[in-house]
Amino acid sequence: MTIPDMDDATRTALEAAAFRSLVAHLRDRSDVQNIDLMTLAGFCRNCLSRWYREAAESQGVALADSDAREIVYGMPYKDWQALHQAPATAEQKAAFAQSQSGH
Repeated sequence: MTIPDMDDATRTALEAAAFRSLVAHLRDRSDVQNIDLMTLAGFCRNCLSRWYREAAESQGVALADSDAREIVYGMPYKDWQALHQAPATAEQKAAFAQSQSGH
């Protein structure tokens, strides 16, 4: 595989576009629960919002957890939970526990 040479601005623009696409996809797929994301991918919407906040802080931008979550969820987290978050099933909890046993 050959990755094309590109300047930092182009690379950053591409990464930003990919991030926006990921966030849009996660907003569209509200049927996918965070526990399922954690089980299968090892990260969830909350992780993504934490990484966003940490990146902001590394650039000297103060960003509250709640604001970072709203950026990722597209609404206040409590609203998203009320609209989309179902209680984890026994099967989801077991799958999550199994996925964490190797860590």
